[in-house]
Amino acid sequence: MTRVVLVTGVSSPLAARVAQALSEEPGVRRVVGADSSPPPADARGIEYAHVDLHDGSLDGIVADSGADLVLHLGLDTHRSPNREENLLGTMRVLGAAQRSSTIRRLVVRSSATLDADDAAEVERHTRGLQRRRPDLSVAVLRFANLIGPSVRTPLTRYLDSRFVPTVLGRDPHVQFLHEDDGAEALVRMALSDGTGFFDVAGADSVPLSHCLRRVGGQRLPVPARGLRVLRGLARHGRIEYASSSASRAVHAGLNAVGMDSDSLEQVLGWSPAYSSAEAFETFAHSCRVDRSSARGGLRAVHVLALARMTLGR
Repeated sequence: MTRVVLVTGVSSPLAARVAQALSEEPGVRRVVGADSSPPPADARGIEYAHVDLHDGSLDGIVADSGADLVLHLGLDTHRSPNREENLLGTMRVLGAAQRSSTIRRLVVRSSATLDADDAAEVERHTRGLQRRRPDLSVAVLRFANLIGPSVRTPLTRYLDSRFVPTVLGRDPHVQFLHEDDGAEALVRMALSDGTGFFDVAGADSVPLSHCLRRVGGQRLPVPARGLRVLRGLARHGRIEYASSSASRAVHAGLNAVGMDSDSLEQVLGWSPAYSSAEAFETFAHSCRVDRSSARGGLRAVHVLALARMTLGR
């Protein structure tokens, strides 16, 4: 069957990569990429369609394209982890899928690194769509922390800071998913008939302390209230990385553990090629190679101010 595919979020490297890979499949006639920003200049095989989250343009794009397969990979939310925009984008896609007469399959990229309430809401609305449209084939992929040489997220910026605040007395283990495996999982699931909710993560996990040693970050253990001080500094623009939304994303990422890709392997006959440790090493290597710009995050003056405020001196 010749398919028309609609991919949201094509301004991100991952979504653009998935869209390009699907355009090269023999059974795919067209790939339409919808986002509020265009795909990277080197992306090929994608027909770009501009979409605005705050109007009804997505419904028009779906109808005009005649897409029967939709991959919801985001709508320009990779640049700023705004939870309201993330949820609004998902609601728009689910609503368009429910109203469409052509869509037969929907693949949604979710994440175990979302705030628990946000993840639950996304999954609740997706299950609601399945009840209202039982003819739709729906698969949801819950990604672990995506990482690799080209990935830039709140968590990678946190890890690549010169001074890295951590909660005193805690050394959480972190699960990662290499960007190559993330793209491969999405393409394979899109072309399969598998349905359900699936974890996608590299095997095992990596202690946060090990991650920081590998990238040369100086760990700064502080009481939990010290992190609240950082968020206050960020709100006043005095530090760049610990905004409220970014700190939520980092916190969720450090607490996303216990993911298991066994169900994914049973459906696709495939599992991630990189373990969590191996995926992180590709990021660590890229950090060592690219030191042309100064590392962001906290500076020495912030460390001193944080210590004084946390200790009440």
